[in-house]
Amino acid sequence: MHYQKSLPRLPIPKLEDTIKRYLAAQRPLLDDDQFSTTEKLARDFENGVGKQMHAELVAQDKQNKHTSYISAPWFDMYLSARDSVVLNFNPFMSFNPDPKTEYNNQLVRATNMVASAVRFMKTLRAGLLEPEVFHLNPAKSDTDGFKKLIRWVPSSLSWYGAFMVNAYPLDMSQYFRLFNATRIPKQGKDELFTNPKGRHLLVMRGGNMYVFDVMDRDGNLVKPAEIQAHLKHILSDPTPAAAHPLGLLTSENRDTWAGLREKLLAKGNGEVLGLVDSALFCLCLDDESMNDHIHISHNMLHGDGTNRWYDKSFSIIMAKCGNAAINFEHSWGDGVAVLRFQNEVFKDSTENPLVNPGSQPAAVDSASAVRKLQFNLDAELENGVIKAKENFHAAVSKLTIDSMQFMKGGKEQLKKKKMSPDAIAQLAFQMGFLRQYGQTVATYESCSTAAFRHGRTETIRPATIHTQRCAQAFVQQPGKHSVEQLIGMLSECSKYHGQLTKEAAMAQGFDRHLFAMKYLANSKGQALHSLYQDPAYAAINHNILSTSTLTSPAVNLGGFAPVVPDGFGVGYGVHDEWIGCNVSSYPERNVHEFLQCVHKSLEDIFSVLEGKPLS
Repeated sequence: MHYQKSLPRLPIPKLEDTIKRYLAAQRPLLDDDQFSTTEKLARDFENGVGKQMHAELVAQDKQNKHTSYISAPWFDMYLSARDSVVLNFNPFMSFNPDPKTEYNNQLVRATNMVASAVRFMKTLRAGLLEPEVFHLNPAKSDTDGFKKLIRWVPSSLSWYGAFMVNAYPLDMSQYFRLFNATRIPKQGKDELFTNPKGRHLLVMRGGNMYVFDVMDRDGNLVKPAEIQAHLKHILSDPTPAAAHPLGLLTSENRDTWAGLREKLLAKGNGEVLGLVDSALFCLCLDDESMNDHIHISHNMLHGDGTNRWYDKSFSIIMAKCGNAAINFEHSWGDGVAVLRFQNEVFKDSTENPLVNPGSQPAAVDSASAVRKLQFNLDAELENGVIKAKENFHAAVSKLTIDSMQFMKGGKEQLKKKKMSPDAIAQLAFQMGFLRQYGQTVATYESCSTAAFRHGRTETIRPATIHTQRCAQAFVQQPGKHSVEQLIGMLSECSKYHGQLTKEAAMAQGFDRHLFAMKYLANSKGQALHSLYQDPAYAAINHNILSTSTLTSPAVNLGGFAPVVPDGFGVGYGVHDEWIGCNVSSYPERNVHEFLQCVHKSLEDIFSVLEGKPLS
């Protein structure tokens, strides 16, 4: 937390900038008549009600200097949503395999990851975890010398010291909700619960739930050989799979689940539910093996619903074959905190494993150390589980996932050609969608605003007049332009996308600002301006292409479901020599065809960059 006190506050953009950016993002999505209507509404808002709403937002922000203007509305948006967290909110990120293949055994890997996770948690709570910093010039700032120096700078000034060497410390306020934390369903709006006193781990297998302590009374990690013994005990437990696996309830509509949770409490299950909620985290030991990306994605994103507790802040899922992933609940935090945890756990468990394939589990009495949780259910609760199972299967059976690797180039080649790798990937999605469906649609790319105190995310809007023009040239008029003209268009897209990304990272988008003003008006019971009633406002927030990127040495692939029924959920990574996409869709869209179109787009872009005309 060394930089936390001096982190800059999340700025509220100027109203005129927000309107200008909003209209620029709307332009490629609307015809001239529609755009003219939207522009009139936006100008009317900017010169009228919007001025007052903006002033109220600024005044409220001044009274809450400890946080950011987006923090409370964002928590509220997530926690008030009544849809199931499965598919709609929880994403997954899968681990790369351990480079030492024999360590990918389910028991060995689970033991090592649990031990590393507890070590991370202890480092975090002791205040010893190195602050997360985004280095624009790592040679200057990511050095032992700089770290030694900045240690002596007081917290209230430390941010400025980092800023001087082009390093941006990131907000760490979300980290305390990583452990011992759960989302609790309540009627109307859920709550986030944290109890740092819990020393136990929640383990699920076959829908049955177990707990055992992974820390002793003094807060030290239990001997790894004992953790191994307890996990082995659970893996060899002959108890049949749970007849009414309660984890399914966490996949329900939130109000339905809230009602059933009240009934669970009324039936005397308060103590066991307390153990689930306060557990350090959840480890799901799955009995099946995964053979390919698609199978891994389905299992880690949703599974069969029986061996998960989707409300835990995060779960480590460990398949029988040693494939592992993190599935996390999204209201409490964003990818930045989870990815840091995942990177550290991967590094520690692979470089300093505490048990090895030849290790013998400790000779301890696991039968008394491990407690299998027993719930008291009546017919109504059992029916609730049965109904949840039906709803779960109805939802996940509609989801298709497919992945693609483009092997003919990646980050290295694009940088040599002075192109932004992220801009080219996003352009390929625009071209792919245009080739498949003949239109430009609302597109969302998330960007972290963790460079500010209590920042969350801002939206990059990758569909622009530049990508539209370029996509039309490549897809609809392939013979019409010279290679030089096409490269010029690619360069224009790259520059503009780079500008949008910088703006979003500096909290200079339009989405959060418009959202916060709308939220404030709603909370005061004020009528909304017609800008918010405009079909074009609804359409730009109906994100047909929802995209998110990450690359990390620990992560093999990430994924999430579409955010609308007629959308795609696009997880992607631009690697040094290749580009990967993991995409999901519902029946209204064809994901296999979309990926073929994206692949074709990347082939076209790379061949033009090599100076070859479009065929």
